[in-house]
Amino acid sequence: MNNYRKIIMLSLKIGIGSSLSLYIAEYLGLNYAVSAGTITLLSLMASKWGTVRLSGYRIISFLTTVLVACILFTYIKSEWLAYGILLTLIVFMAEIMGWRATISVNGVIAAHLVTYSDFSDQAVWNEFGLVAIGIVVALVFNLFNGNTEHKKHIVSQMRDIEKRLQFIVGALSAYLSNKDMERNGWGDICKLENDISDCIKEAYEYQNNTFYSHPEYYISYFEMRKSQCQIIHNLHQEMRKMRTMPKQAKIVAEYMLYLTDYIDEHNNPEKQKQKLDNICNEIKADELPKTREEFESRAVLYHVLMDIEEFLKCKQNFIENLNEVQIKKYWK
Repeated sequence: MNNYRKIIMLSLKIGIGSSLSLYIAEYLGLNYAVSAGTITLLSLMASKWGTVRLSGYRIISFLTTVLVACILFTYIKSEWLAYGILLTLIVFMAEIMGWRATISVNGVIAAHLVTYSDFSDQAVWNEFGLVAIGIVVALVFNLFNGNTEHKKHIVSQMRDIEKRLQFIVGALSAYLSNKDMERNGWGDICKLENDISDCIKEAYEYQNNTFYSHPEYYISYFEMRKSQCQIIHNLHQEMRKMRTMPKQAKIVAEYMLYLTDYIDEHNNPEKQKQKLDNICNEIKADELPKTREEFESRAVLYHVLMDIEEFLKCKQNFIENLNEVQIKKYWK
């Protein structure tokens, strides 16, 4: 998703949302109406779930602030002393609960309560109205997140990663066939690994911005691909250790080329794993290497086969960890 677009959307939501909160508070005749706009500004997080959680914390901390303020201002006649103790307790509670984001709003509410000549129900309802308006407007405005486009972008990234993995595995297959690569695959692997890390962050962002069920599927998918990419990294290193290519390398190269057709989101690698087991048994049945160099190259080839097996296991584990709802939603 375009970063500039996200910045513009957030800026518009904060500007329009804060203005609307101020207008509503003034229309209802609330004192300190501008505070409603400030609360909207402070509550409009980058994600929907972040805003929902923060709104809940604001309500709970507001009620606590009012209760403590009522006790302090009733029994402590010195306003500055009562206010200082109240702020100390507000900050202490927020830090203990991990609600630091609520401190600023509760500090403003506490300042308002100090200015009232009496601690009346009207004063409390006025402050509650400011908090409620600020929170509700923030929640409504945070519904305007382009989740459909966000999801499409994530799916397109999934397809792009699959194509790039197919290309890299195909290039490594060619390397095994003739120990020659048109380009250095190391850079492609590192770039892909970094891009998948970015995709994981975006998948988390999507999860925090949707109320649909099981959005964590995309996080699990990208984490699986990142594990596979790390395995490909190791596999590439192993291949470069070979001084000579054993004759069995051609069989493995053909298998890797065959595997590129099955690097797909909805493929269950059971058949590919069975074929790999057959190749391993076939290589084990071959005669033993005669020279030290042949022995070392054959040993490296076994490591390559083990890496390929781990590559397939990553996908298998991903599938096994899917629940019935995810399978029905994303695989059918």
